Amino acid sequence: MRKPLIATSTLVVASLALAGCSGDTGGSDSGESGDWPDSITISLVPSVEGEDLAEALDPLTAYLSENLGIEVNGVVANDYAATVEALGADQAQVVITDAGSLYNATEQFGAELILRDVRFGATAYSAVAYTNNPDKYCDDEPVMANYAASDIELSFCNGIEPGETSMGEGPAGLDAFSNIDSGTKVALQAATSPAGYQYPIVAMQDAGIDTDADITQVPVEGNNNAVLSVYNGDAEVSFAYWDARTTVTEEAPDVAEKVVAFAYTEMIPNGGVAVSSSLPADLTEQLTTLMDDYADSSDEAADVMFNLVGLSDWTSETAEDEITRYGEILALFSN
Repeated sequence: MRKPLIATSTLVVASLALAGCSGDTGGSDSGESGDWPDSITISLVPSVEGEDLAEALDPLTAYLSENLGIEVNGVVANDYAATVEALGADQAQVVITDAGSLYNATEQFGAELILRDVRFGATAYSAVAYTNNPDKYCDDEPVMANYAASDIELSFCNGIEPGETSMGEGPAGLDAFSNIDSGTKVALQAATSPAGYQYPIVAMQDAGIDTDADITQVPVEGNNNAVLSVYNGDAEVSFAYWDARTTVTEEAPDVAEKVVAFAYTEMIPNGGVAVSSSLPADLTEQLTTLMDDYADSSDEAADVMFNLVGLSDWTSETAEDEITRYGEILALFSN
């Protein structure tokens, strides 16, 4: 078994490509209402790179600057853990980051979670268990159901097919894990992958499976290869995000029939936005409202949201319990 190394579970010192950061926030230490700083800085890991970066950041920071009446700067972190280091060092007062880093920011630096990321209408997703052996893992005949995000038909069993309101919510179908017997080839991604490793390992262990001794781990890189490992017969079971089968439809056009989804793990939270506890409470409140409303403020804003950080929206329904649970999962893999 590969030894898990979780970079986001312990903060590491990482360099930031910071430009024009202000270390003087001017806010109160308690986060109470008070004098606002002249400027604040947002640290994030964007989806865009290189020369497109400034263009991608400007609409968001300009929107916030205009509506808050203070200067809002955007800077780029090398990775998600570095956003937390920036907040802890007061080089940034706002971070847009992943779930593990949100947990670290709140636990280690007392940051306030103000928004959660929304992708395809959801703030969390499940890891999906796939198989090429439905006779073994399905209690019923696989059925075809529409995957709305890509508008294609995919195969499901054990009653986990998406409906009009269902978006692959877990946990579901986990009783089928009892059929993973000794020597079963299970494709697993890197130990830092929530959907490809961490949540599946916990789910299998909860089902009584010794993931060191009872299964044969087949290492794969990426969600697409997790699906293809089952499609090609290299593994009998694999795990990936919901629904990674859509990433291989060109090279595997019959993937919907050959790779069946039979279970969902518990929900894995999307990332979000956290702010320093040093910011005045009324500034935090206005910032939260403005960012929550940003995607609906214009067509350009919606495009910026998707192109900048791959989101459709932010929501103030933060579901802190999901972030706390994510921290518990990370802790299991921190040694």
